[in-house]
Amino acid sequence: MPNNSSSNGPKIIAIANQKGGVGKTTTTINLGAALAEKTKKVLLIDLDPQGNASTGLGIDQDMRQATTYDLLSGDADLSDASQTTAIQNLSIVPATTDLSSADIELIDNEKRSFLLKTVLRDISNDKAPYDYILIDCPPSLNILTVNAMVAAHSILVPLQSEFFALEGLSQLILTVRDVRQSANPDLRIEGIVLTMYDARNNLSLQVEEDARDNMGDMVFKTVIPRNVRVSEAPSFAIPVLAYDSGSKGSAAYRSLASELIKNNKNTGT
Repeated sequence: MPNNSSSNGPKIIAIANQKGGVGKTTTTINLGAALAEKTKKVLLIDLDPQGNASTGLGIDQDMRQATTYDLLSGDADLSDASQTTAIQNLSIVPATTDLSSADIELIDNEKRSFLLKTVLRDISNDKAPYDYILIDCPPSLNILTVNAMVAAHSILVPLQSEFFALEGLSQLILTVRDVRQSANPDLRIEGIVLTMYDARNNLSLQVEEDARDNMGDMVFKTVIPRNVRVSEAPSFAIPVLAYDSGSKGSAAYRSLASELIKNNKNTGT
């Protein structure tokens, strides 16, 4: 997996998979919390109109005064829209359903694919003292996901350990290739992380074998298990690391964060 973070700013990672229900938002929240626990300064950008990452970090609707929609529309800058969470070292730019109209509202904007990049990639460490920026993408390959890919250094792909899991991956990789050719030549796959993994289930084992055979070192060594604590944590609006620090889910996300940091150890992040 690549080391391609900018030496002059935070490592920007888009967490993306156009298939819903793969643990994308859960991974964004808990990876962010695990990195923050390791004293990394983390900003989470909620780019999903459902706003589940915002809810999962305790940001109620009435607290979302400035949002990712305001960032894209130019009505707010990063300092206006970002806010702290209950997790030390972890901040968020929340989302609302206003984002759902972005495709239509941005159709006539010639720079519509570069709006998030303008906000995120032109900042210095002095303005935004983050080590990592994680972007939670919507479950589709729309203008919001394209904005994330154009702005990001890399893509992290949660892959559910279920039948047909690999089928949708090819379309995502083609989209990454298109973005490289048209807007972000340095974009890379940070890695693929298997989620909802059950080692007692032959299907999970088969999906893992297929993924590692086909994608090789792009697949993280860490797998995220099916874990009731991971499923319960969002209802308390906190990451699983805060809900049950000793759970298998918490251990897995700590391992994923360690692996991510190790993969980028030469980047200064």
